[in-house]
Amino acid sequence: MSGFHKNNNIVKLKFLSKTLGATLLAMMATGAVAQDLIARQAPIDRRMKNVNNVKINNTYAAAAAAAADLNEPAADIYTNWASKGVKNAEGYAPANMKVDLRGFAMPTPSRKVNSPYGQRWGRLHAGLDIKVYEGDTICAAFDGKVRIVDFEARGYGYFVVIRHPNGLETLYGHMSKQLVKPNQIVRAGEPIGLGGNTGRSFGSHLHFETRICGVPIDPALMFDFPHQDIKSDFFITKQSYGTRKSAVSATAARIATDNDRAQVAASAQAAEERAAAADNAAVEPVSVAAATPKASTAAAKNNKYASNKTKKKAAKSKTYQVKSGDNLSIIARRNGTTVDKLCKANGIKQNAILRPGQTLKY
Repeated sequence: MSGFHKNNNIVKLKFLSKTLGATLLAMMATGAVAQDLIARQAPIDRRMKNVNNVKINNTYAAAAAAAADLNEPAADIYTNWASKGVKNAEGYAPANMKVDLRGFAMPTPSRKVNSPYGQRWGRLHAGLDIKVYEGDTICAAFDGKVRIVDFEARGYGYFVVIRHPNGLETLYGHMSKQLVKPNQIVRAGEPIGLGGNTGRSFGSHLHFETRICGVPIDPALMFDFPHQDIKSDFFITKQSYGTRKSAVSATAARIATDNDRAQVAASAQAAEERAAAADNAAVEPVSVAAATPKASTAAAKNNKYASNKTKKKAAKSKTYQVKSGDNLSIIARRNGTTVDKLCKANGIKQNAILRPGQTLKY
């Protein structure tokens, strides 16, 4: 074979090999693209995309709902918003109310409870004392809106009260510094202050309270500080809190049953009848022999003595039968007395659980 034909064949072979290589690469590339296309069109990927969209939409919806609740937290329970007074939280929360504890954050990572809820030094210790050191971060227990940022030299020291959409108000006392302002919206776990030893305190600690309509509830029924968790997802109230009178505009009051209103009216009518009976007994003449001024004076003295005796006897014999939805505050207001007097007269504590049909002296 001549040199020319030999060289020409070599060139043709090189061209064929290059063409074949390019073709193979193109086929491989086409296969990869096809595989990517198939993968993108796979049903599982479409389902995952839909799931992600649902999650995102739910997150946005939950955030929007939470923002709406935080502007006026628990508006169906409370009827006022006051920047002063821990107990100044008017409203009405019925018995068996379901308080959602999910979405909580422990106010402090400390697990040590120095002092529990209950009677202490002759008075109610309305919260838990949790051991913290000065400067430790104190956080909001739930999403909410700050109602009070104040100072009590002989009480809570520097303290904060937050109202939450679940109906609770939480109080954080004896702090060295407050990091929030009234009407500020806060999130669960957000720092609201620093641990301290201010006010009526004998060592650095956090005084933590949970209240509904100004009435304290033992936080240990909801929060487990030693295990840094909540006791359950929901807390069910065992009695009603607040007053119907101050909750006229609240949803709970608007949907009060006719029977409930009848019970209140009957109680008021019974009180009026007792007062009228006492007045009639007081003016009943003791003697018809009142012809002379001397006899008249004696009769008047006897009438006054009989009146005082009758009133004292009536006061000693006054009783009240507990109805569904009653608590000590409601009973005291209905009968013109105080919670302290009710407790002393019946030998019970302020946080005593009342049973329908129970008879109380007042």
